[in-house]
Amino acid sequence: MRIVFLGTPKFAVTCLEKLLESRHEVVAVVTQPDKPSDRGNKIEFSEVKKYCLQRDLPLYQFTKISRDGVVDLSSLQPDIMITAAYGQLLSQQILDIAKFGVINVHASILPKYRGASPIQTAIMRGESETGVTIMKTEIGLDTGDIIDVVKTPIFENETTGDLSDRLAMLGSNLLLEVLDNIENGTAKYTPQDDIHATVTTKISKNDCSIIWEKSSREIKALIHGANPNPIARTMLGDEQIKIYRAKVADIELTEEDNKLLPGTVLPRSSVKAGVFVKTADGALELLEMQFPGGKVLTAKILANGRKINPYDAFKTVIKIR
Repeated sequence: MRIVFLGTPKFAVTCLEKLLESRHEVVAVVTQPDKPSDRGNKIEFSEVKKYCLQRDLPLYQFTKISRDGVVDLSSLQPDIMITAAYGQLLSQQILDIAKFGVINVHASILPKYRGASPIQTAIMRGESETGVTIMKTEIGLDTGDIIDVVKTPIFENETTGDLSDRLAMLGSNLLLEVLDNIENGTAKYTPQDDIHATVTTKISKNDCSIIWEKSSREIKALIHGANPNPIARTMLGDEQIKIYRAKVADIELTEEDNKLLPGTVLPRSSVKAGVFVKTADGALELLEMQFPGGKVLTAKILANGRKINPYDAFKTVIKIR
């Protein structure tokens, strides 16, 4: 089939690669417009654009696809259009361009976790299972009929980045099966049960301030859900620290430990033992961190460099910068 592919992040690149390796023809790719980087001093390309430039693939970028893309995409005469974390809602005019319409590769088990942050939200809420849904796109946010689903457990110490890579592989393999079924007329379309629908929103930096008065498992879920973006933050003195990985500490607190406030580095912390921080119900072991202007390092290395010491007190960030 002739395919127009729409996607933006790394997750979409995996799906695009799988399509290019298949018997189908990708006639064009659409990705989000370039945007300023977080520091604002240079323009940032999407991962899909970087991939297309390396391989000289025909690429479109529409500020608003429903307004600007109808003529160009219609001229390509695609049999089907495929979206994977593209980032814009499609109008009925766009949905009607291709013979088989538009299908979407969505990183959750719909109708749960529609919207912008299904992987992050699943990890942050402590889910044990997630998956990828291939759905028929219609007007509305991830509301179309389900064509097929693949499920997978969420592993104990997976970050959003880790899980996204796995889901992209699972989803891209499922996508090829679905395309075959659509082409030969055997695809089944099952309406979603809107009663059980949940919607996610974009996770911002200010959603990722660590509250040490929460449980170890809740804090670890926030840290892993926010990795690789926008990264969980905490304060140490007057410095804003990023924490990338942690795990629930399998240690028994002493009477002295229990007197300490949440956020306090436990006295047993050392270069050899690791860095343990008091939480509401126990302790969290910090694994990877970053101080301002520095590299991402293991907490043990930072303890060795005297950046982190027993009885240091981490605090909640009031406003993340």
